[in-house]
Amino acid sequence: MTNSIESAAREGALADVAVLMPAYNGQADVERTLASFKEEAPVYALIVDDGSTPPIVAPDVPGMHIEILRMPKNGGIERALEAGIDALAERGFRYAARIDAGDLAFAHRLAKQRARMEASPTLAALGMWTQVVNRAGEPLFMLRPAADPARLRRERLLRSPMAHPSVMLRVDAVKAVGNYRAKYPAAEDLDLFLRLMDRYECANLPEPGLYYELNEGGISATKRRRQIVSTLRLQLVHFNALNWRDWAGLAKSLLHFVTPYRALQRVKRVLLA
Repeated sequence: MTNSIESAAREGALADVAVLMPAYNGQADVERTLASFKEEAPVYALIVDDGSTPPIVAPDVPGMHIEILRMPKNGGIERALEAGIDALAERGFRYAARIDAGDLAFAHRLAKQRARMEASPTLAALGMWTQVVNRAGEPLFMLRPAADPARLRRERLLRSPMAHPSVMLRVDAVKAVGNYRAKYPAAEDLDLFLRLMDRYECANLPEPGLYYELNEGGISATKRRRQIVSTLRLQLVHFNALNWRDWAGLAKSLLHFVTPYRALQRVKRVLLA
């Protein structure tokens, strides 16, 4: 990237927004994802290379300044995101827009989210509806989490409050609650969202903002079980016995633990299509 693009990215309408993408290998997915951003202002992106072999190389994307932060070794997405937030805070960015390699952004996603967060200073995180697709790009189902902060707080243990790769985060709020952490492996997003909701508001824009690629062949049973165990631990920590949704959320997690992954995806396609 040229210095002129970097300068424009720090002076334009999205000057205080940074795309935050952790990556472990998958150069082609990194390139495809970054190329999907269509905004009317220059965009800055920080790729946290989590020990890729060979290392991730910054692609040349018109209108985008891309920086790579290299982790000394592969330490997992939790530590990569923690390092990314720290780096963005040091660089003076106010907002971090999450996305994962392989996912695609809807046009003007960043501008829409920034406008809402500027208009709602109490918001610490803002997600968007997410179109789940297969590896061929064919639609499977739409994730439509609640838009209202109060409803989201009530249902936070019943269903995922926000689709993590669709979320824009207020960097100072993330730092204030302790940043991403590795205490709950594979559930670092829910851990962060729950801590943010204890002190701030979180919401969703009720419109599509992300194409999320579901790679069923890449899901390992070990990671899935680790995620469910971490989710159960978080549900117990934040459990409110007076909220029936928390009881339902516990039951749902236990059901997920004993139900095959592919069977769950078939159910989602029927219920959410």
